This record gives sequence, C-alpha cells and structure tokens, in this order.
Amino acid sequence: MWIKICGNTTLEDALLAADAGADAVGFVFATSPRRVTAGQIAAILPDLPADLTRIGIFTTQDFDEIASALLSAGLHGAQLHGELDFSLAEKLRNHFGPGFFLIQTLHWDINSDPDRAEERLRNELRAIARHRDIDAILLDTRTATASGGTGKTLDWERAREALAADADHPRIILAGGLHPGNVREAILALRPWGVDVASGVEMRPGKKHPEVLSNFVRTARRAFLEIQPPVVYPTEVGPV
Repeated sequence: MWIKICGNTTLEDALLAADAGADAVGFVFATSPRRVTAGQIAAILPDLPADLTRIGIFTTQDFDEIASALLSAGLHGAQLHGELDFSLAEKLRNHFGPGFFLIQTLHWDINSDPDRAEERLRNELRAIARHRDIDAILLDTRTATASGGTGKTLDWERAREALAADADHPRIILAGGLHPGNVREAILALRPWGVDVASGVEMRPGKKHPEVLSNFVRTARRAFLEIQPPVVYPTEVGPV
C-alpha cells in the first residue's frame, strides 16, 4: 500500500501528511493554485522525515527543466503529465539512476465515451508495458479544461477491466476525485497499489484540512487491509 498526499505548498501541510502516516508528498511545479518553486521546496525538505518520499509533479516535457527542478529541490522522483514520452522517461532514468521513482500519469477523460476511454487506457498500458523506465502509473481524470485536479472520479469498474486485460504493467496509483467518503470503495473496486489525493483533503486549493487528511489516510489503510491477498510492493527511493 502506498499513499501520496499531493499539492502541498507549505511545511505545515507536508508535516500533516507525514504525521498522518502518508508514504509520500507531492509538489506541483505546473501552473496551478498549488504551484511551488524548487527554492520553496528546498527550504522545507530538511524538516521533513527522511523516509517520506518527495515527488515533483510536472506537465512540461522538457528534460532540462524537470532535472533542474528535481536537483534544486532535492526530490526523490517525478510524476509526468501530458502525452507519453518514452524518450523523456529513459533520459530521466539514465540521469538519476535506479533509485529514482518515476510515475507516468494516464488520464481517463470523463467527457469521453466510456468505450473510447477504456480503449485508450488499454493502448497506453500496452505501450508502457514495453518499456521499463516507468515505476508506476497514476490514473487520474481529465476534462476539456483540466488535466488533473478535477475532483471527479473515473469509472473504476471499466478501468479495472482494462487493467485486468493487460496485467503486465507497472504498479497502479489511483487518483481522481478521491476523499475519505469514497476511497474505501475505490480501493476495493480497483485494487490499486496506491492512492493519491489533493483536493479531497483540502479546505481550499493549497491548504490541507488536518482532520480530513488524517481520516483519508486511516480509511485508505484499512481498505488496503481488506484486499486479499494484500497488494504490497517494496519501493526504495532516494534523493536525486
């Protein structure tokens, strides 16, 4: 089981995630109400627990821009949005080495026909299965105006069918509209390796709600224990 609290903008919120028992925190370097700079993150990372995985979220596909931000901030890995770019994944892997944790985001278009959305996911899973530089896939939702952070859920059952049909893929992290009230249902339906949340534990964009965040982590952990057998994979990452 792996839980990432994303969209952190302050040391206070990152520590809330750590204290609640999250495995990782995410920092957004793309245009967003939750956007941060490498300098901001570098200033707070020394105060975070050493075993808390720190991930940078990027929409750019510019290697130099991503690498510079990762190195300046001292992060453990990257989460890539946008179209699949295996050359970028390969360059990041070669540059940062085997301890680097690389997540590729795949989007379920909630405005699209469900059959087309499922077929697109199947095709992307097959493509990723042929490459070994990506450690995990994050399933998120998108709309015509937002590629992530929509606060809307994807079709868990249809996504599960796609995942079952193409089992030779990296670990799955489920995102998209999760909150304490639905994360158990989502985990039991899709049986992911991990979950990711931002808006579902916020008071407002960029500001976490302590009680809601703690409830999310607690509920997700209990739900993972209901999966038989438990889905557990070791993840060893280190600073880049």
